[in-house]
Amino acid sequence: MAKAPTVDDVARVAGVSRQTVSNVVNTPDIVRETTRHRVEAAIAELGYRPHAAARRLRIRRSSTIGIHLDPYAGGISGVVLDRFVHALTERAGERDMRVLLYAARSPEEEIARLGDLLEGGEVDAVVVTGTFHGDPRTGWLTARNLPFVSFGRPWGEDDVEAPAHLWVDVDGAAGTRAATAHALARGGGHVAFLGWPAGSGTGDERERGWRETAGAGPRWIVEENVSAARDVVAAGLVADPGVTGIVCASDSLAIGAHLATSLAGRPDITVVGFDNTPAAEALGLSSVEQLPERVASGALDLLMGDGTVVAPRAAAAGTAHVLVEPRLVVR
Repeated sequence: MAKAPTVDDVARVAGVSRQTVSNVVNTPDIVRETTRHRVEAAIAELGYRPHAAARRLRIRRSSTIGIHLDPYAGGISGVVLDRFVHALTERAGERDMRVLLYAARSPEEEIARLGDLLEGGEVDAVVVTGTFHGDPRTGWLTARNLPFVSFGRPWGEDDVEAPAHLWVDVDGAAGTRAATAHALARGGGHVAFLGWPAGSGTGDERERGWRETAGAGPRWIVEENVSAARDVVAAGLVADPGVTGIVCASDSLAIGAHLATSLAGRPDITVVGFDNTPAAEALGLSSVEQLPERVASGALDLLMGDGTVVAPRAAAAGTAHVLVEPRLVVR
């Protein structure tokens, strides 16, 4: 493996002293323009990167973004957040930032943990996940002027024109619109929606996309559970045998629906999930892909722009969010 270039290597190629290279990296304004350009050219030629730890000490920042690690709860769809955290860590590293994972079992416990991290100067910014109506975490972070972005909307009256804070999310309604259009094209008739009880911001958005496209059809309610979804769909097919498609709020629910249609001898029914997990792929189910890698890039763009330093930023109308449009994967 080739040795990483050092300050001394840059100084030799540029024909300057080691201190001049340090000045160009740390305080470029004090270096003559011609010398600065020569050093910058040597840095680019060699691919030199200043030592991250030294940089953190110099600017008195941790260069660290904190993100909550959800408790393990089993299930099928948790892989989406895993992919998001992995992508965030990878893309943050490209910007000389680190990601710190912290655990908490409730919003109150998370606030306490964030207080410890803030007091210790361990994070420069936070990514909040799983936002909900009346989320106390976002108000707490805003009051302390700690830069943050949420994976999930603020769930206010108008999150675009009057956003409470920076946010990035997947356009769930767009995903279920595409899923519903696909189910209608495959079988016509009635397309049902299998989703969670009302009140979940994410679930309500996904239901909205189905309703706007299907126009009419049964709406079946179930908690996030494969066997419960199977039972609800089995009863629903008895009550409405004209159903030719089922759009689901998650892949877990889609797997339950798939089991029910198989047991009912209805292979003609199109089942579409949401999350595009390996389980849905293994069963050959169509599903909506959330593209968590794009969500991670959007979160960092909101926090850092084109730069490498996180700083508080106002949530201005129309520019405080990134809404990622998902894609339908048809199988």
